Amino acid sequence: MTAEIIEISRLALHDQVAARLRTMLVEGLIAPGAKLNERELCLQLNVSRTPLREAIKLLAAEGLVDLLPNRGAVAVKLTEADVLNTFEVLAMLEGMSGELAARRITDEELAEVRALHYEMLACFSRRDLSGYYRLNARIHTAINDAAANPVLSNTYRSINARVQSLRFRTNQNEAKWKHAVEEHEQMIDALARRDAEAMRKVLVSHVLRKRDTVLELLRAGEIYPSAKSS
Repeated sequence: MTAEIIEISRLALHDQVAARLRTMLVEGLIAPGAKLNERELCLQLNVSRTPLREAIKLLAAEGLVDLLPNRGAVAVKLTEADVLNTFEVLAMLEGMSGELAARRITDEELAEVRALHYEMLACFSRRDLSGYYRLNARIHTAINDAAANPVLSNTYRSINARVQSLRFRTNQNEAKWKHAVEEHEQMIDALARRDAEAMRKVLVSHVLRKRDTVLELLRAGEIYPSAKSS
């Protein structure tokens, strides 16, 4: 019994550490391309190296961290070609996810997506970008789950993980953020009407618009500013 309690506690701790590291990576508190310094992170998160290393392995599996020979764990940093290739696939996956979700979503799942949407709108009204992004990600995951295709869900999540921090940055422009909210309103409407074609179109457009904003920021040196000075 004691061993079970210890194991559950240990697993819960590394999940908590992973959640905190995930937020730091997505929100840019750990810069793209930066090495994850185990000693500093242990002090900052007040944990030992064992749960930290387990958390880093989990994030590497998700695609947020690269494990490089002789360098250790490094926050993912994508090139322009990486962005183009990743968003090209992601747009198609999101479109398929939306199309299937519109056909298969249950009333309970739709109610949950709506509830998350209203919470997200509240964050938008407060200009709480961090809270908004977390709810936004949950909405996209909920839509993906409603598609009821585990192969699609697993593929989507593995690819989306690598661009989470880039997607976070696209809403730092007020006009673009407002437009993203409007697109989410269209998603809710299409889901409620079970309109598969409309859902596919709005999600593909939503993701490609994100791609264009990311490329604009990348070319302006606003995502990886250190690259301009190095």
